[in-house]
Amino acid sequence: MVANVDSNRRPDYDEVLQTLADYVRNYRVASKEALDTARLCLMDTLGCGLLALRFPECTKLLGPTVPGTVVPHGARVPGTTYRLDPVQAAWNIGCMVRWLDYNDTWLAAEWGHPSDNLGAILALSDYLSQRRLALGKAPLAVRDLLESMIIAHEIQGVLALENSFNRVGLDHVVLVKVASTAVAAKLLGASQEQMLAALSHAWVDGQALRTYRHAPNVGSRKSWAAGDASARGLQLALIAMKGEMGIPGVLTAPQWGFYDVLFSKTCSDQAIKPAKQRKFSLPQPFGCYVMENILFKVSFPAEFHAQTAAEAAVLLHPRVKGRLGEIERVVITTHESAIRIISKAGALDNAADRDHCLQYMTAVPLIFGDLRAEYYEDAFHAAHPEIDELRTRMEVKENPEYSRDYLEPGKRSIANAVEVFFRGGESTGRVEVEYPLGHRRRRKEAIPLLEEKFLSNLATCFPARRCNEIVNLFQAPQALACASVNELAELLAL
Repeated sequence: MVANVDSNRRPDYDEVLQTLADYVRNYRVASKEALDTARLCLMDTLGCGLLALRFPECTKLLGPTVPGTVVPHGARVPGTTYRLDPVQAAWNIGCMVRWLDYNDTWLAAEWGHPSDNLGAILALSDYLSQRRLALGKAPLAVRDLLESMIIAHEIQGVLALENSFNRVGLDHVVLVKVASTAVAAKLLGASQEQMLAALSHAWVDGQALRTYRHAPNVGSRKSWAAGDASARGLQLALIAMKGEMGIPGVLTAPQWGFYDVLFSKTCSDQAIKPAKQRKFSLPQPFGCYVMENILFKVSFPAEFHAQTAAEAAVLLHPRVKGRLGEIERVVITTHESAIRIISKAGALDNAADRDHCLQYMTAVPLIFGDLRAEYYEDAFHAAHPEIDELRTRMEVKENPEYSRDYLEPGKRSIANAVEVFFRGGESTGRVEVEYPLGHRRRRKEAIPLLEEKFLSNLATCFPARRCNEIVNLFQAPQALACASVNELAELLAL
């Protein structure tokens, strides 16, 4: 008689983990385009975080876990006086960066915001630099920080190309956690075993549901979820560096692994049937593709699937601003992901609800000719009932070609079209925007505007002299790359 027991033969680390670990520890960044784009990404991400400090709902969450805590060599939180332990600093920075939904974006089978990893990268780099200086060693250079960003972007973005976590109910911040864990372990000097252990803990960890991103439960957690994930990634890397053992079969273990528990679809027809296992697809090697192709939010603090709809609405504003009462209907033609994620009707209960509503993000620029972070707030919404009135006259439909081109590797468009119909049969004609400002195909057009955005965001926190000093540093790529991280952090602190 055979006993009913599990085999206790410890497996090798899953192949995906080994591929990630080899990439993180061995890849050397040589792409000038990736480094130049990373500089722009660092600039823009910091600016988005500084702008968020104008919003009390964000700032109330910042600071140490225990008020009054003093941390030797504490990591600085930009735009504040906080010096925190690196894990809490990562949470703070990640919260600020993501709060207004204004930092860079990646769209594929999964989506997300790879610069969310800056929480862990900047906090740890500043802390390590100060520690090194105290020991008489050289601090980390901003070049090290930029390379870490490129690697984190690549992990998050390549894993998103053909693996849809949202379709199994998981939030995309799982990828922030994994990428942050990897780059934090690298900055800490992890061995191969420590890197593998850290990555395994990121996958076995509890993963966030998407509940807070979807009607009728949308709320402000979506603005700090990535900061939470980035901080947790750093914490897991620190645990692994103490010699904590890993979980080699975290992905592939039958019944208990990530694939069977969280990445499979179970069909049920009055009886539970076996899950159909799905595994991660890695359609291309890890390099620097994601940073080179990252999407910047230049014009609007809006969920990226709606960026081109807002652009089209701004173009239509002059033709409709004096005729709002004559509008019979507004037709928004979009892609499948936008319909599934941000198309909604009915009451919008908070700012987080509004900045993830395609119809709201189209109605506001149609009426006002612009879309700003303040326009999502309760006071603005309450003062302008015409926004919701216009939403009731909106129709949303899919263009299958838009949906195909959204996933096409050579295009990765995020197309929307808007047309306004007036009573009596007149219309504005269909205004289509296929590639948003900030797409790689419009990068040259976007760079001057990104620099203006950065200066404007700096001015919300610092006097003109400090703003100019920071801008001048970012406009000198070689000087920036050679600057120490602790010097940059000091320049950005109050």
